[in-house]
Amino acid sequence: APATDDVADLAIGLMLAVQRRIVANDRAVRNGGWQVDLARRASGGRIGIFGLGRIGRAIAKRAAPFARELHYTARSAKPDFEGVFHADIASLAAACDVLIIAAPGGEATSHIVDAGVLTALGEDGILVNIARGSLVDEPALVAALQDGTIAGAGLDVFADEPAVPDALKALNQVVLSPHQGSATVDGRAAMAALVVANLDAHFGGRPLPTAL
Repeated sequence: APATDDVADLAIGLMLAVQRRIVANDRAVRNGGWQVDLARRASGGRIGIFGLGRIGRAIAKRAAPFARELHYTARSAKPDFEGVFHADIASLAAACDVLIIAAPGGEATSHIVDAGVLTALGEDGILVNIARGSLVDEPALVAALQDGTIAGAGLDVFADEPAVPDALKALNQVVLSPHQGSATVDGRAAMAALVVANLDAHFGGRPLPTAL
């Protein structure tokens, strides 16, 4: 689905932007700078995906060329998926250099990325969230970034959108995006075409392409 592809693309974009300091370096050059901190290598690491639905699998497909190992957490192990299964997110975080959040929101996952998970991710770890802001304990994330518990974060979603904590805005190792996961020209055109196709099928007495 177009939206799935667009969200997965953004997840990888945020990962690369944090690892290679793309936004921070752009800001430095625009401000007249040239000498910047060293970035982190993007390839050869261990990438973990929390949530292996359509979006999680699309992210995994894109992440595989960058990863030495793919790890994941889902409701159960997936025999058709080439990756290391972890039953809980703390175990997943401890095994990974990059933790990508791609699970649904709701009570079951509220603040599932807490201080303990961030500590398990470690001082070289990067968090990417393209799911829902509710999955991350935002104050714990701010603290972990400020004190070096983790190395950086790429965030497309926040706890209280459109409000973004000033503390996150102040951190150079964080890349922020205003909930743009599926927001592409191509994706929105495909969504509009799907609406028209469903209406056309309904009034023509044919099965709907995406019936609920």
